[in-house]
Amino acid sequence: MGQLDGRVAIVTGAGGGIGREHALLMAQEGARIVVNDLSDPADVVAEIIAAGGEAVGVAGSVAEMATGERLVEAAVHAFGDLHAIVNNAGIVRDAMVWNMSEEDFDLVVDVHLKGAFSVTRAAARHWRAEGKAGRSADRSIVNTTSAAGLHGNVGQWNYAAAKAGLAAQVLLAVAELGRYGVRANAISPAARTAMVTSSPGLAAAVAAPEDEDAFDKFHPRNTSPLVAYLTKADCPFTGQIFSVTGGHVGLYQGFSLGHVVNADHGWSVAELAEVMENPSFPRALDVERPKIMS
Repeated sequence: MGQLDGRVAIVTGAGGGIGREHALLMAQEGARIVVNDLSDPADVVAEIIAAGGEAVGVAGSVAEMATGERLVEAAVHAFGDLHAIVNNAGIVRDAMVWNMSEEDFDLVVDVHLKGAFSVTRAAARHWRAEGKAGRSADRSIVNTTSAAGLHGNVGQWNYAAAKAGLAAQVLLAVAELGRYGVRANAISPAARTAMVTSSPGLAAAVAAPEDEDAFDKFHPRNTSPLVAYLTKADCPFTGQIFSVTGGHVGLYQGFSLGHVVNADHGWSVAELAEVMENPSFPRALDVERPKIMS
């Protein structure tokens, strides 16, 4: 018995890298998978089927609204329902803000943020209709955010903004879709992907160990058990953001207030200056900031 027996899931950007590992592990755990990638994901579909699983492939950019609809239609047509979506598809087009083109900004935001919207809207419409028809089920959304979106990263105005938006969408999904049995969480992974290894500064840091018996901390497969767990029917988590690297899983505290000053009247600029420039008012909060990786 697998942890995901009876579940039907869509995984975007699953032709390689992290998305491929998600799709393979979820299928191994019993889920039936709709594998999406910009190009034909037939190789991943064939790998799942060869291992005894069930999968269909849908090629296309999730930045196009029609692709989201096609993915949900494929899940329902092939497997009868849809229980989980993993919004994983992404790209990078890095540049300092003064050099970043409008086209590169739009492309990155479209793939990450509009892409998640495309799939989530189509899924939400199906889940809402199912709920109204009395066919309730445990549904799950997993968005892929990033340390760049949660902490910022030089040269990634487009990518960081999109990844921050994906974290915020989790809160919206919980508020809008919770009534239909939908949970939503986000993961912030660090792994050896094509996007990471394309950066000379990061490629060496995430290289596979020379010793084949050593733990390969940055292998993409290490991020997938958390995704599979978050898509389980009985998973209790919703509205949360997790970091995941190798054997590490961390739970973020979200946008929580760390220091407050109150008055029984509206502040003047001079009053605020006096209070906020006092040494007792912290300039920054002492928080753990994970190493930035795309």
